[in-house]
Amino acid sequence: MESVAWLANVFFIFLKPRGNNVMKNIIFILVLISFNAIAKPVNVNSADAKTISESLQGIGQKKAEAIIKYRTKNGVFKTLEDLMNVKGIGKKTIEKNAEDILISKPKKSKKSKKEKKSKK
Repeated sequence: MESVAWLANVFFIFLKPRGNNVMKNIIFILVLISFNAIAKPVNVNSADAKTISESLQGIGQKKAEAIIKYRTKNGVFKTLEDLMNVKGIGKKTIEKNAEDILISKPKKSKKSKKEKKSKK
């Protein structure tokens, strides 16, 4: 959200809205804010490659697939820093996306009563 506020300030300082342009400028800022509000945090321990690549800045399809491959081979990520073990993902990428990355264990499927009884 800070980046949107900064961009809005720069916009108003340099373009100085006048007359009929005020409404256009307000619409422009609302569009910028709405793009930021649409982005949802992504759980890198359960999301698929497409979701990861669409949700995180600087992570394309190939890097997202590398995240999935690493997760499959080595288990779930426990910290943000664990993501730096994936080739092509560094400290800057993590810092840029820190607010949008969730690290939590994927939910286990609940077993039905029949499955529990059959094990006894």
